[in-house]
Order: sequence, then structure tokens, then C-alpha cells
Amino acid sequence: MMGRICFLFNHDQTHQLAHSLPIALALAARAEHHIVLAYARDAIRAEIERQTGPALLARVELVQLGLRRGGSQLLATALERLVPATKLLLYRDNLDFFASFDAVVVSEKTSLLLKTRYGLDRIKLIHTRHGAGDRAIGFNRESAAFDLVLVSGPKIRDRLIAEAGLKPEQIALVGYPKFDLCAANRFEDGFPAPERPVVLYNPHPSPRLSSWFRHGAAVLDAFRDQDRYNLIFAPHVMLFTRKWVVTVDPPSLARVVPPGPEFSRSPRIHIDTGSAASSDMSYTNRADIYLGDVSSQVYEFLRSPRPCLFLNSHGVDWQGDPNYLHWQAGPVLESPTHLLDAIDAALDTHRDYVPTQQALIDATFSLSDRPSSERAADAISAFLGEKGPRG
Repeated sequence: MMGRICFLFNHDQTHQLAHSLPIALALAARAEHHIVLAYARDAIRAEIERQTGPALLARVELVQLGLRRGGSQLLATALERLVPATKLLLYRDNLDFFASFDAVVVSEKTSLLLKTRYGLDRIKLIHTRHGAGDRAIGFNRESAAFDLVLVSGPKIRDRLIAEAGLKPEQIALVGYPKFDLCAANRFEDGFPAPERPVVLYNPHPSPRLSSWFRHGAAVLDAFRDQDRYNLIFAPHVMLFTRKWVVTVDPPSLARVVPPGPEFSRSPRIHIDTGSAASSDMSYTNRADIYLGDVSSQVYEFLRSPRPCLFLNSHGVDWQGDPNYLHWQAGPVLESPTHLLDAIDAALDTHRDYVPTQQALIDATFSLSDRPSSERAADAISAFLGEKGPRG
């Protein structure tokens, strides 16, 4: 019997789309279920259409969701500058729509409101996660509220069991579907000296975790008047979405100051504060060196081991902390003082980090000859009882 499966893209930006869209397309190609792609913003639909061939697009139903109840739009307009109010209200205003599905597949956790607040217990919530990073928020108790969680590798499976309380049968090890969609993407830069090594600076948006708020301007300034490196500044796409950044875990509030025009005028610096390239692996595939803090994009970069450096802008005691496991992949700096010299040293000593980087990748990504999106589609079909897993 054909099931009804909704893939929900209820995001402000397009950065989470690649973690679940490949799975939707794999299921659509099989024609075993009715697949609906539900989205809230026009930019999300445009990205779906950009990433999907016309033959597969014809096999899915695209539905735009909006705010339908009286007062919702006024409330969203009043709060949107600080919090993603539209995203939260969308669940309440479309309960009949969500209740019509056997399963809703999501990449984030706000969708748990459908069960915890609105009582839609019959539908199965399937979590694809987004990214394969180490931050504690990815392993909190909320994860156990999903009916099925698709994970990229044993590192994540084991932490979900140990820290979030998931049962092994709630978890399917499927690899990393984003690689199926994005692994070939590569930024075609316009640097005047493209032979110079390219550094990717990729800070996180959370004020209590990010290097941007304390050290970001100094990082950019280090690259402005030098002739050793090219720089791609591509932070997490949510860093500059609003004038203020509000995060729940850890709790924080900070005003965001964008980079000054003097940096964008430098031919050695490419600045991208939110295009699709910021999250579709175009930059992680192009760069020679990674500079960051806690973004999970470091693991996408490390798919091909290369030098990494990390900025410990908050003086974290990180040694032995699983939330900073990725900091084992390269030198950890307490400040950007003498940053270019530190990058030189990281290039010279990279061979010492290669075994650690490879071990991190093996633990993070359980990859096989079978595409990860197909393995995820197998897991969903098996979970819904339609068919057993394919070989």
C-alpha cells in the first residue's frame, strides 16, 4: 500500500535542504509512496527546482505552506526580527495538512511541536539531522522524541544512545545523503592569483560558540594586506540573517556587525554571507585550509583530509570534550594574533594530523558503494512497513 510522506522544508535559509531532499528524490524515483515536498519560502522552492531534474520533479507534489489563522501574520511580523516566529506558527496553522500523512521527514527539531504541543501522535516523525557535527545540542533528549533518526555514522549513533537515550531500533545508519547531491560542487573563484592556497573561514552564528563576535574582524584584517593566501569568508548562513542573533542552546543574544566594505574591496577576499554556495559544499571542496570554530562543515571539508585550524575565542577547556572532538583535526588558536604564521605552520605539520583526521571521518561517515540517499530511503520504507531493506 502506498504511503503518504511529507518532506518538510520549514527553514529561513536553504542550508538544511541538502540533508533531506536527496532522500525524497530517491523515494520518488521508486514510485512506492506519494511524496510531498512542503516548503514555506519561495527561495526554498527555487533551490528544490535548481537541485532536481524535471523527471523527478514531476514525481513529487510541491506544496507551499503559509500562515492561515487570524493574527498569525501580525504576530510573526512583530517577532520575526528576533526569533523565527513564522516557522513556529506554521505548525499550528497547518495541522490538518500534517495530519494527512503517514510520516513527516524533517532535518530540524522544531517539528516536534506537532506531537508535544498539538497532539498529532499518529504520524511518524523521521529526523534526518543536518550536518554531522559534535555540538551538544545535536544529542539532547529531544532527539529521542522522533520515531526514527537517520544518522551518518557510528559516532553519532553512539552518542544518541548514550546521551539522548535513543534505543538502537530508533536509529538507522545511512551515511550522508548530502554527499549524493553536493559532492561535485566547487566554487569557481576569481582571485587574481588563484595558485595561492585558499583559506575558508567558516564561523558559527551562536554568540557563545562563534569566533566571529570576538575575533572575526581581526581574521579578515589579517588577509587584507598580504600576498600569501586567498580567503573565502563564508560563515554559517544564519549569522547575518538578522541584526540580532538569538540562540537557545546555549542561551545567547548578540548584535551582529557585518564585515566592513574595506574587506569586500580586497581582491584576495571573497565574502559570501548567505548564498547557496555557503552550504552546498562549493567552498569546502574548493578550499585548501579550513579555519573555523564549531561548525559541522569542517567534516564536509575533511572528507578529503586537509589542514585545519580552530579559534578558541571563548577560552574553552576543550581537551577530552566530545563537543569539540573535531578540534583534534588541527591546531587550536587562542587568538588570531600571527594568524598567517599559524596557517604556514599548519600546512607544514598537516601530515601529523592525517591519521586523526581519517579516524574522525571514519567515525562520522558510514559510507559504502550504495548511495546514502538510497540507504536512507530503504530505512524509511522498512520503518513504515512497506518493504524490507534492499540489498
